[in-house]
Amino acid sequence: MKILLPEEIQKNWETFLGYIDRYIESPRKENLIEFYKKYEERFILMPASHKPQYHNCFPGGYIDHVNRVVKGALELHNVWFKMGVAVTYSIEELVFACINHDLGKFGTAEEEAYLEQTDQWRKDKLNEAYMFNDKLEYMSVPDRSLMLLMQHGIEFSKNEMLAIKLHDGLYDEANKPYLVNWLPEQKPRTSLVYIVHQADLMAARIEFEQEWFPKFEKSLAKPKNDVILNKNNKSTPIKQKALSSVKSEGLKDAMKNFFET
Repeated sequence: MKILLPEEIQKNWETFLGYIDRYIESPRKENLIEFYKKYEERFILMPASHKPQYHNCFPGGYIDHVNRVVKGALELHNVWFKMGVAVTYSIEELVFACINHDLGKFGTAEEEAYLEQTDQWRKDKLNEAYMFNDKLEYMSVPDRSLMLLMQHGIEFSKNEMLAIKLHDGLYDEANKPYLVNWLPEQKPRTSLVYIVHQADLMAARIEFEQEWFPKFEKSLAKPKNDVILNKNNKSTPIKQKALSSVKSEGLKDAMKNFFET
């Protein structure tokens, strides 16, 4: 299990609060900072998941993950903008949705959602570092996120609500009515929901790779020069192998052009 040093945890917390201070306008800024500082000790030590084989399952993993989602979303926004997307949301909405997308993992004011696993068998056999608090009634993470914001008087826009609710994309069956539709008028009116989902997915994947790839690095296949194009766009032996099976001279010429473009 990955371990963050105390100074890394503190730095991540300061970065997290910095995103709120920089991108969120008053009075929401003050409301958010007041809420997060009220439960500071819980937030800075929260994991992002309960099993190491998921992502960021360690003290401080939650804030580390959220910061990565914010950073990734800001980068993805630039990509989407450069590709010509209509900007149907504000940067404040983007950052707000990312900051609070997994807030439901906090639990409630009275009860934490994740507790340290006390069952040694589950620790050893199922690799569970944390367990779910059964004092909490079931609620999806997005729904609890929105409930917590409402309970603490923190307003959110329709764009922000949809981005938080749908941040798991089609990994959550409940999101299908919003994301699987064919009529233009039924599709999301903003790309924010896709950008937040992509940022979350990217962050979780990066965290998984950082945790697990070093453990099986020797087994990772590395690209070989004989199956890719080199820097000069010269075709490698895969070209000769492909062309050797083609009998038609016309098709062979077409394939040569394909390899050389």
